[in-house]
Amino acid sequence: MNTNDVNASGSALFKRGIRNGIPIGLGYLAVSFSLGIAACNVGLNGSQSFWASILCLASAGEFAGFTLIGAGASYLEIAIMTLVVNARYMLMSCSMSQRMSPDTKLFHRFAMAYSITDELFAIAIARPGYLRPEYSYGATLASAPLWGIGTVLGCLLGNIMPVSLISAFSVALFGMFLAVIIPPARKNKVIAVLILICFGLSTAAHYMPSLQSIPTGTKTIVLTIVISALAAIFFPHQTEEESHAE
Repeated sequence: MNTNDVNASGSALFKRGIRNGIPIGLGYLAVSFSLGIAACNVGLNGSQSFWASILCLASAGEFAGFTLIGAGASYLEIAIMTLVVNARYMLMSCSMSQRMSPDTKLFHRFAMAYSITDELFAIAIARPGYLRPEYSYGATLASAPLWGIGTVLGCLLGNIMPVSLISAFSVALFGMFLAVIIPPARKNKVIAVLILICFGLSTAAHYMPSLQSIPTGTKTIVLTIVISALAAIFFPHQTEEESHAE
């Protein structure tokens, strides 16, 4: 990210958000195919799958929701399950709120909260200075619609596509996410070490017999809180004022 982004105009940030959001949107288009197949299997049509996807923007939450729909669960059960599965986004929201200007209006805060996904959060939080709504709007506009469109295509075409091709789509987002975290890791050794620690602890938590009964989402939340808290204590991030003072 360029340091001159801090003083960029709103229109320039919006265009930059669109540019950075396009590759994320293409990844969403591929990955959301599997969501469309799941939606179709529980009886949703193309329109229903599109709105379910565009209003949630969370693969794990949608899979859980579609599974419960197929099981005939109540609205309350679906809402609670979606809240639990997507609880990590509350942590991301807290992190983003600390990077916003105190002058940011409440409307913009709510609008930016809509587009907190793993990938959009990663490119937003990596920007210098205060988080500006124009950038988030551009990135969301370029990526979120493709998430919904991919779900519709999966619902309409998924059942006639080869299984091997569908499996290939499912790993596309992981490669894109690596492209998001590797550049800052190369510039900052602390970030690189923390990423390796996250990978190691996540793998250990997955295979440890004593933790098998704990849901994956819960383990992710606990690890995120513990690792981020320790990183904040031992490697605090300097503000721009502190950096200039040095």
